[in-house]
Amino acid sequence: MSQTKFNVRKVAVLGAGVMGAQIAAHLVNAKVPTILFDLPAKEGNKNGIVLKALEGLKKLKPSPLSNKDAVGYIEPANYEDHLHLLKDCDIVIEAIAERMDWKADLYHKVAPHLGEHTIFATNTSGLSINKLAESCPDSVRPRFCGVHFFNPPRYMHLVEIIPCVTSDAGILDNLERFLVTTLGKGVVRAKDTPNFVANRIGVFSMLATIANAEKFGIRFDIVDDLTGPRLGRPKSATFRTADVVGLDTFSHVVKTMDDTLPGDPWHGLFKSPEWLQKLIAAGALGAKSKVGIYKKDGKKMFVFDAAAGDYIGAGQKGDDAVKDILKIADPAEKFRQLRASEHPQAQFLWACFRDVFHYISYHLADIANCARDVDFAIRWGFGWSVGPFETWQSAGWQQVAQWIDEDIKAGKTLSSAALPDWALQADRAGVHFANGSYNAAGQSLVGRSTLDVYQRQLAPARVLGEVSAPLGETVFENDGVRAFTTGDEILVVSFKSKAHAIGPDVIDGLNKSLDIAEDRFKGLVIWQTEEPFSVGADLQSMLPAFMTGDWAAIDTTVRRFQDTSMRLRYSQVPTVAATQGYVFGGGCEFAMHCDKTVAALESYVGLVEVGVGLLPGGGGCKEFALRAAQEAKGDVLAALKDYFMAIATAKVATSGQEAQEIGFFRKGDPVVFNAYELLHVAKQQALAMAESGYRPPLKVKGFPVAGRSGAASIKGSLVNMLEGHFISQHDFFIASQIADVMTGGDVEAGTLVNEQWILDLERKAFMTLLQNAKTQDRIANMLTTGKPLRN
Repeated sequence: MSQTKFNVRKVAVLGAGVMGAQIAAHLVNAKVPTILFDLPAKEGNKNGIVLKALEGLKKLKPSPLSNKDAVGYIEPANYEDHLHLLKDCDIVIEAIAERMDWKADLYHKVAPHLGEHTIFATNTSGLSINKLAESCPDSVRPRFCGVHFFNPPRYMHLVEIIPCVTSDAGILDNLERFLVTTLGKGVVRAKDTPNFVANRIGVFSMLATIANAEKFGIRFDIVDDLTGPRLGRPKSATFRTADVVGLDTFSHVVKTMDDTLPGDPWHGLFKSPEWLQKLIAAGALGAKSKVGIYKKDGKKMFVFDAAAGDYIGAGQKGDDAVKDILKIADPAEKFRQLRASEHPQAQFLWACFRDVFHYISYHLADIANCARDVDFAIRWGFGWSVGPFETWQSAGWQQVAQWIDEDIKAGKTLSSAALPDWALQADRAGVHFANGSYNAAGQSLVGRSTLDVYQRQLAPARVLGEVSAPLGETVFENDGVRAFTTGDEILVVSFKSKAHAIGPDVIDGLNKSLDIAEDRFKGLVIWQTEEPFSVGADLQSMLPAFMTGDWAAIDTTVRRFQDTSMRLRYSQVPTVAATQGYVFGGGCEFAMHCDKTVAALESYVGLVEVGVGLLPGGGGCKEFALRAAQEAKGDVLAALKDYFMAIATAKVATSGQEAQEIGFFRKGDPVVFNAYELLHVAKQQALAMAESGYRPPLKVKGFPVAGRSGAASIKGSLVNMLEGHFISQHDFFIASQIADVMTGGDVEAGTLVNEQWILDLERKAFMTLLQNAKTQDRIANMLTTGKPLRN
């Protein structure tokens, strides 16, 4: 079976709880028809439980749905009436509560209805896959495995596949292909040990942090200040993460470790602290109950103090001396200073790192196939920017191992278990190397997966120590961009600026790259080596001219920006924008002018210039005016209104699919679920256009605009918003300028204009706003605080 193509026509999810409903949502995001099952409701519609879950999906933030229509493709079902539908499903995912007896009962019920090739998988977060397989008939066991999604399933990159001893290798490969390309996931194959890889280590890390916070007397809010972004970890850090996950859920995972790992040398740590049990008993479960370790009272935030057994005012930060150590760029020096410092907060941080290093080295042989799987699991499942083995290796393997060994012998660690021999080898430089990552069980290096689906990842996720040379061969480079080729006649351009902001160097580099592409290549792709695609124009680079009032220089820059957008539109070779992350302002305008956009699902797109008191000046207003004219069925104003609102309210699309609905991207442009496949797909699109005899679009000779009467109509609704205090006087002024530009200026409705006409209006209005004191205040505020000012 593994030789034939595996088509997934339909999937069923069993269980409409938090995880089941969100897994179903992500399946339909990816256009996979999905049936969502639960128990029959006791009264009313028998699908009532599922219908309630579907309503719940629409209210969640961040949204599990990537477009407003997706939820309609989830078919509600119940176990009493609809089990016959399972025979047409290629994959069935069980996602009910974490109880072995309930799961076993359900498997007996559904097994007779599965198709003969259906993959049957459980989304358990920690129960034994082999034990669960025993509840399946012999015929199903080769097609049974664990498939553990992380919450929230749309946004968390990690999925663990856990085979049981009877799982067929071809089935596992097919499931991995589907998860990687269709659902956009990073797959780690885990061993069947309690809590698998990510939760086993991630939850241990949280328990070790809690234990060390108590040992060194560190307040919970200070712990969160020190263990979040300062360590390259999520803002929710440690205790806020527990609140977000749910204190009851966290406690349940800890209990699983307590029950199933009696022989673990750290077993004494696998207990929910007494203060945590008291919070749970009081119904303080975290974010879902609005009170947990943290609670808000009015505008004031409070944090639980375990020593006092009560809440205290929150907001204390780590000590400046300790934060200065964390800023040290050289990892070896940073760890040396943390360990040497006598400050309790520094000792606490060293202890947290040391205890995780101790645990992962001790358990590597029994919980993971290699060290790379551990690092990817923690990066993708817990949001760390650098995995624990990578952190250790970057700080100097030998030195850190020696320190851990000394601390074990001195009785300072959470367990007296010795470091494994392999970790203390005199010649060991780390666990990640150019030719593979260390497998402790086999004492060998394991290379990357050779599964065909990974050939599409031209710039895959890497771990420290793997080959990290820049992709492809550089064709041209300046301070703003690098243009390179991988030998397939497509020129790829990546921006080098911070957050890929577009300043003079980027514009010069992009124009030079277009020259080269027209001369020697079949197409041009704009793709960034990491997100975001672009946060828009580099306002900082305009600052000198801005301060001296050199408006002519700025006008020239804006004109050059517009000309570059138009070059992307009318170039002699096909142009493709490959977007992910923020696609704001000028970045959005460049994408709108390319022949095609290939968007990662997680592309957040918007013309957001009003936030700094400006309007889109790189062709965004023009492009929407043109599209409205092309879509209008005799009424340009009606077609224009939604586009106007998108700019005037700085509307941001929260997915590549929503960007198409709003009109930033064209309907039918590809949306790619796995961002690591973005470059491959973008290059294939450019090649396909080139191979089909690409010619640039013919310049639009004239298109109708809504004129001054259209502008007056829009301004009439703006007056109502102003009088209702929904917008400020300056918001009204900006929106009026946008209306004047998008309706074509002071002309009669229906007048035919060309693109340059609107571009000139756009640039003039941009300059008018730029010279306004209130806009200047907005820009200054954004550059100094990073936040928009409402004035």
